[in-house]
Amino acid sequence: MSGKKALTGLQKAAILLVSIGPELSSLLLKQLSESQIERISYEIANLGAVSAEQREEVLKEFLQLSEAQQYLLHGGIKYARELLERTLGPQKANEIIKKLIASSKARPFSLVRKTDPKQLVNFIRNEHPQTIALILSYLDPEQAAVVLSSLPDNMQSNIAKRIALMERTSPEVIREIEAILEKKLSSLVEQDFTEAGGINTLVEILNRVDRGSERVILEALEAENPELAEEIRKRMFVFEDILTLDDTSIRRVLREIDMKDLALALKGASDEVAQRIFRNLSKRASEMLREDIEFLGPVRLRDVEEAQQRIVQVIRRLDEAGEIIISRGGEDAIIV
Repeated sequence: MSGKKALTGLQKAAILLVSIGPELSSLLLKQLSESQIERISYEIANLGAVSAEQREEVLKEFLQLSEAQQYLLHGGIKYARELLERTLGPQKANEIIKKLIASSKARPFSLVRKTDPKQLVNFIRNEHPQTIALILSYLDPEQAAVVLSSLPDNMQSNIAKRIALMERTSPEVIREIEAILEKKLSSLVEQDFTEAGGINTLVEILNRVDRGSERVILEALEAENPELAEEIRKRMFVFEDILTLDDTSIRRVLREIDMKDLALALKGASDEVAQRIFRNLSKRASEMLREDIEFLGPVRLRDVEEAQQRIVQVIRRLDEAGEIIISRGGEDAIIV
């Protein structure tokens, strides 16, 4: 590579990863998709000699963009621009802002996610339910939960259903909706498209809304689409979430479940979950459970998952009866 030739984005990424060393590089690569990792790895393999000047230039740009991103997260575009202009001057500040805006195209509505969700409700509550569902699918689950909980009850289940059944959305629709939000929120970004929505997205949102909103949504979905409602319920509390229960709740659950199911379930559980379970059993019961697990030998993953699901059903039943507390967002998180 010639020192005079402008570096491409991939070349800069490759130089950055080489410069910071393998440990930090591996952490960064874990955040990327397989295709991105392949492209950067290929670039690293073909990088050749890198001058000290190029390395310094790339690291300096990375630092500037990182700082600018923090400014953006804390105070928005205007705040970021003001701080950058004070330290780097108007021209350089404008270049960095443009790069941040360009990088935000990887996921639509990135700047909308920086808007207070309670304020966002006022902007979108009169939109078509499908439009609201699309917007919520691109928000962080915590934000989407606040927005969904703040909407009228008769809208919540309709929007929840649309999120769960959503598949791909065309770039034209995304751009049209973004154009509307740009006017309302004074956004500066034009976004691309990606896949959003689906059951997992709705589950992440419902796991963070208050219990009243969850119940209204699931009951309405069950009346309209029982299979969809059941699939959502299955995914809302998974076996590993036992770690979120307090010890009193775990002991209450242990009194209700079949020890054979527990032995089978723990065959596929993390050490952390297993130790939490053993800690809430008597010494004798713990020894017997360990013997049962060892006696099982190799088991099918399907059998393990079914046993875990039976235990999860017990946990949800006890939670709905008010006998245990599943920690969640909103008012349900407050214990007095």
